[in-house]
Amino acid sequence: MQYELVMTVKERKDRQKWLEVRNTGIGGSDAACILGLSKWKSAFQLWNEKTHKVEPEDLSDNEFIYWGNYFEEGVAKWFSEKTGKQVRRQGLIRSKEYPFMLASVDRMVIGENAGLECKTASDFKKSEWEGGEIPAAYYVQCQHYMAVTGCDKWYIACLIGGNKPIYKEVPRNEEEIKALIEAEKFFWERNVVAKELPSADGSDACTKAILNRFPGDKEIPAVDMNSEYDLLCHDLNILKQEKSKLEKIITEKENKLKLCLGNSTFGRTASFNIYYKCLEHKTFNEKQLAKDYPDIHARYVGRTPYRRLEIKGSKARTGETF
Repeated sequence: MQYELVMTVKERKDRQKWLEVRNTGIGGSDAACILGLSKWKSAFQLWNEKTHKVEPEDLSDNEFIYWGNYFEEGVAKWFSEKTGKQVRRQGLIRSKEYPFMLASVDRMVIGENAGLECKTASDFKKSEWEGGEIPAAYYVQCQHYMAVTGCDKWYIACLIGGNKPIYKEVPRNEEEIKALIEAEKFFWERNVVAKELPSADGSDACTKAILNRFPGDKEIPAVDMNSEYDLLCHDLNILKQEKSKLEKIITEKENKLKLCLGNSTFGRTASFNIYYKCLEHKTFNEKQLAKDYPDIHARYVGRTPYRRLEIKGSKARTGETF
C-alpha cells in the first residue's frame, strides 16, 4: 500500500484536530488552489494558512459547507443504490512517497481500486455538470486522490439542486498526476518549507488574502522597487486606459439600445431578446441617520478597512519622499 493512515474515521470527527493535521500537508481541495483553479481560495491565501501567518477562515456557519457535509451520507448511499457498488468510509491518509500529500477521502469503493467523492451543487451550477463535464477544481481533487492512493479511477457523485443526483467516472491520468505532484512539491518545498512568497494572481481570493496579510502601516518606510515593477506600472496604466475606452464604447452601444427601446421594457432582433426593465434602487442616507439617531448609527454602522492602489508618474527622485 502506497499510503499510511494518519487519522481514523472516528478521529476525523474532531474537526479541530483534523484541521491541525491537514495543515501539515496538501489536501485534495488545496491542489486546485495551487493550480489557480479554485473559486474560493488562491495559492497566496493557502500559503498564508500553511505558514501560519493567518488563521483559516471559519466556515462553521457557512450554509453551503454545512449542507454539503449533511448530504454526504445520502449522496454516498444513492451512489451505492444506483450502481450496486459498496463503499466504506476512509480516514485521513498520507502518501508514503510524497509525505506532503494528504487525502481526506469521502469513500473507498469495495472490490475496486477506486474511490468516491460526494458533492452538492445548486441548480444554478448544473451547466458545469452537463455531458462529460465536471468542475475543474473537483477534477483536480480526484486526480490528487488517485496520486495518493494509487487508484485507477475515481467516482464523483453530486446532488444538484437538492433533487437531481448524478455520478461520473474520472479515469486516472498519469501525465496530469505527474504535473500535479511537481506543482504541489514545488509549492510545499519552496513556498511553505522555505517560506518563499508565492506569485500573486488575478483572483478575488488573492486580493482579499493580500489585504488580510498586509493591512498597511504608515510607519513603514517607502519601498524602492526595481525596473521590473516600473514596467509593471507602465503596463497597468496602459491597460486601465484601454479599459476606460472599452467601458465608454460599451456604454455608448447600450445607450443606443435604450434610445431605440424608449419606454418599452422589451425588444427583439433576429438573434436577440433585449430587456430594459424598470427596477427600484433603494438608497441609504447614512449622514441623515447619524444626525437624527447618533446612538443607533454608532452601534450599527461600522467601517471596513481597505487599501487603494494608485499609480502616478514621478520625476527622477533626488531625495524626495512619496
